Amino acid sequence: MLLQVQEKTDRLDRYLSQELSDISRSRIQQLIEQGNVQLNDKVCTSKKINLKIGDRITLEIPEVQPLKLQAEDIPLDILYEDDQLIILNKPAGLVVHPAPGHPDGTLVNALLAHCPDLPGIGGVQRPGIVHRLDKDTTGAIAIAKTDIAFQHLQAQLQAKTARREYLGVVYGAPKTESGSIDLPIGRHPQDRKKMAIVSIEQGGRNAITHWQIRERLGNYTLVHFQLETGRTHQIRVHSAKMGHPIVGDPIYSSCHSVGVNLPGQALHAWRLKLQHPISGNLIEVTAPLPQTLTTLLEILRRRIGIYSEN
Repeated sequence: MLLQVQEKTDRLDRYLSQELSDISRSRIQQLIEQGNVQLNDKVCTSKKINLKIGDRITLEIPEVQPLKLQAEDIPLDILYEDDQLIILNKPAGLVVHPAPGHPDGTLVNALLAHCPDLPGIGGVQRPGIVHRLDKDTTGAIAIAKTDIAFQHLQAQLQAKTARREYLGVVYGAPKTESGSIDLPIGRHPQDRKKMAIVSIEQGGRNAITHWQIRERLGNYTLVHFQLETGRTHQIRVHSAKMGHPIVGDPIYSSCHSVGVNLPGQALHAWRLKLQHPISGNLIEVTAPLPQTLTTLLEILRRRIGIYSEN
């Protein structure tokens, strides 16, 4: 990949991070340190070097080495299954696929034990995974068991015909009963582990979330979310931008105690609607709420009752 600096800019790693928004800054720094970047035809291993107009940068991104995935006997809560796909109710704390820091013990490792033919479906690193849920987000997730199913489900997500609905408890009480958030999301400019509202011009991607209040619970609210797009942390970022972050969110909220020991954000992939890749029939699956979320709602309802008596 060849880039030429067209205007006054900053140090090498920051420039590459701005130009290549789909690659994290830490990954870019790693590529520089490993000698994969040339500046004016010479290998450059200094991420801090300042660039000048006209400088030529050559970046070589080595092929990702496939992870050595091992099947693991991890219990699965199956909501639907046939020879083409499987829909699971993912618990909190379970990472969807192996990644740095989580080499095993993931949903993919569990799936490999349950579906021996899964390797290679949609790629060796994330076999069968057509969409994902954050580690501590619970609920319905669909996995393809064949290449045909993988392509069909991906096409449904891209065409927005698959419907993903979530339930989440947010801090505060929105003034209106429903609404839509249409704000682009991208990698946070300072903290690459976070997402943020980022303009399209600065590398953000279109993101649309529809929401409707299900139940008002004093200074908390149960909200029904429907995704039109599927960006990383989309509901969490959009909710925080509204001024009503998801309860228990360790990244996008203040995380003050609500009296329930939550494993993470109070967000649940509640309902999944999609078309069967072979028969064309509509499949609609509802994932039961996890016990922690049920307990949270019971406590908040009880508090309303106490307050109303005083």
